[in-house]
Parts: sequence; C-alpha cells; structure tokens
Amino acid sequence: MNGSDFLALDPAAAPVRGRTVWLAGRLRAAIADGTLAPGARLPASRELAGELSVSRGTVVEAYRRLSEEGLLVTNRGGGTVVASLMSAPVRAATPEPTVPVSRELLNISIGAPDLSAFPRAAWLQAERRILATATGRELGYADPQGTPELREALAGWLARSRGITAGPERIIVTAGVTGALSLLCQVLRDRGITDCAVEDPGAEGNRRILDYWLDALHPVPVDAHGLDVSALARTKARAALVTPTHQFPTGVALLPERRRELIAWAEHTGGLVIEDDYDSEYRYDRAPVRAMHATAPEQIAHISSLSKVLAPALRLGWMIAPTTLHRDLVRKRWATDLGSPALPQLTLAELIATGTLERHLRGLRLRHRDRRDAAVAAINHYLPGCQIEGIAAGLHLVVFLPDHLHDTALAARAETEGIAVQPLSAHRFTPGRPGLVIGYGPHPAPRLDAAIKTLGTLAGLSPS
Repeated sequence: MNGSDFLALDPAAAPVRGRTVWLAGRLRAAIADGTLAPGARLPASRELAGELSVSRGTVVEAYRRLSEEGLLVTNRGGGTVVASLMSAPVRAATPEPTVPVSRELLNISIGAPDLSAFPRAAWLQAERRILATATGRELGYADPQGTPELREALAGWLARSRGITAGPERIIVTAGVTGALSLLCQVLRDRGITDCAVEDPGAEGNRRILDYWLDALHPVPVDAHGLDVSALARTKARAALVTPTHQFPTGVALLPERRRELIAWAEHTGGLVIEDDYDSEYRYDRAPVRAMHATAPEQIAHISSLSKVLAPALRLGWMIAPTTLHRDLVRKRWATDLGSPALPQLTLAELIATGTLERHLRGLRLRHRDRRDAAVAAINHYLPGCQIEGIAAGLHLVVFLPDHLHDTALAARAETEGIAVQPLSAHRFTPGRPGLVIGYGPHPAPRLDAAIKTLGTLAGLSPS
C-alpha cells in the first residue's frame, strides 16, 4: 500500500475524484490542531507526490489553496512552511471577553490587486525576448518621454479600453501616478499655479503629494453624483484633481452632467482638470465608464498606471497633458532623471502588443469579483445594518458605521488584533460619517471573512 510517513497520509483513504480536496483538508486539519506547528516545513511537492503516487499537480494545487487561505507560506529557496501565528496581545486580567487571536497582520487597508497572480512566466518570457533582440538604440539612453514602443502600445491600449485617441507623441511615461502628479505640480508651480482643489473625501496619498509641491489645497465635497462642481467654482483653485471613473474612496462615478460642468469650469477659468483614472480597469455590476480626456484634451491632464493590473513595484504610469504643458513636462522629466528605465518599458510593450495583458486582466476581474462578493457577504453577516458603498467597480469598498462609533479608534484597535484597515476619516478634510475603507483584492475569501469577523467583534456589531 502506498503512503507517506508525513502525517501518516494514506491515499487509499482519498476519494477517487477528490484527491486535491482530500490532501488540502488533511493539511488544514493538521495546522488547526497543532500537529503542524508554525514554521514547520512541508515536503517538496515532487517528493510528497512520489510517496503518495499522485500527480505533482495535486500536491501543488493543495499547497496553493492553503497559501491563499494564509495557512502556508512559500519562501524562495526555503520551501513551503506553515505560516506563523501572531501572538495574542498581553492583557490585564479583566472579565472582558477576549477576541480570537488573529494570524499575521492582515492588510485590508489598501485597494491593491492580487499580486500573487502577477504573470511572472509571461513577464520573464517577454523580457528574455527583449534582451535577445534589443538593439544598441534600445539599450542606450531612452527618450525621457518614454520608449517609442511603449508609447505606441499604450496609445492602442488606451483607445481600446478608455476611449482616448491620443497618439504616441502625446504620451509621457512616468513613475506611476505619483510620478505624474509630482511632475505636473512642478510645471504648474513654474507657471504660478500653486493652489489645487481636491475631492473631500479623497485619496490621502495623492493629497500628501500635492501638499508637498503646492501651497494650498481646497477641499471640495463629493456627493452621490461625484465632485460638487458648484463648490469648486467658489474656490480660487486653478487646478482640480478628480477620480471621475471610480472615486476614491466613495466609489461613485462622476455623472455626465457634472463632467460637463467640470469642463466648463476649466474653460471659463483657464483651469486644469487632473483626471486620475483610478480603478478604471475593474468593473463588475455596471457598464464601462469612459475617460474624460477625449471630451476636452486641452483642459484635461490624464494620468494613470497599471499598478492595479500588474504590480505597483514596476513604477510605470503615464500622462497625457494639454499641448500647452507637454513640452515643459518632457523637459522637466529629462532634467529630473532622464526618464524611466527602458527594459521594463519594452517588456510591458511586448505584453500589451501580444494581448497577454488583456488576457491577464480578464482573469483578474473574475477573481476580484469573487473576492468582492465574499467581502460583502462577510460585512452583511458580521457588521449587520452597515451601509456598503462602492462595490460596482474597483478593488475596495466603503462600510459606513453607526454614528456612535469612531472609525479611527476602531482601526487602531483592529491593528492590535493584527488587522490593518483604513478609517474613512483619514481621507476627509471635514468631519463626516464614520466608516472603513476595505481593500479586498489581495485576499481570498477565508482571509477576508476572518478579518471582517474581527472588525465586527471589535465594533460590538458581530452576531453572537
């Protein structure tokens, strides 16, 4: 009889058509009861498959499922081990009920994609093709505006996916959205524009970048229809940063009427609309929302990146600015750092040109929609009665809490329990309803359920 000394596994006990489920279940049970302690190393997949006389794919898939649940960790060169458990915080002896111990810090505070799905093999193959065929020109100093190959590929990508009809000569490759904002702020400042309007609530990270470069920020309220343009008109700002496709953090889309009002404001004041095309790639329950840029290219600077499709670590984004700003932006990029590294640009251009990027995105949409659904189900169960917004698109949602709860205090308590979550108030200028911003993209359903259950317990809302 075949078998393994590891956990005394006997494949004869497995169902004929369910060996992956059987193996994952045995491992999960062993972790739960302490048989496999934190840090314990599992056999190599090839080794265990040989002992059990099963395909290696069966073992690999079982390991992958438990890794997605946060139970296993694969270390480069170090094999697969049981994930460490977070120690319970030291508490004084009180009659208060204790919250179940959480696993390692669960960061549900950011709207990030599932980075475990990064197309490593496809990226490596494309990079090898580029290195095998790169010319002296391609390996030399790149155009500070970006490599021609990537700008050509992006022009097609943006036309197909966002309805933007800008030629490659109009695209400036940047170090992500942050790089685009920093570059734009410097050029605006050189032209005497030192104030900018921002959404309230709005992305705290973008706000910090603008605050670094400019003298004053003017918060403009966001309601169910997006940015309140009439309130914008009452400020002295000559630039306005907006997220019209999927507003961060509320998730609303700027209505067509508001878009027209915003463009009219820019035309009347000589102002600039900075369109951060945030989360435009992900939509689940609504039709695609086109980018604003095509409507008024001389009033709008369009900025975006593929950080939410591939990985933030690539630091690759782009900007399409009005022609009156374009030359100064390119010169500023040249004077700053001569532009972005060429090899990642050429590799990304290859992925776009071959259709690999679009196939990857289609798969991510399905995965992230399932995780969105899991997060919503957990919130309805563990935070009953709380309003959920922003679920039709993107990688995050907003949960509005009862008025008696303080979202900052709840987030601080959650951190002591191993849960990182953003309070909605961190993205506000002015006081408003308390809430939490929950990013679900990186996390499989069991991990989301555990994190949101902890939040419900801490908030005193979770059902007994």
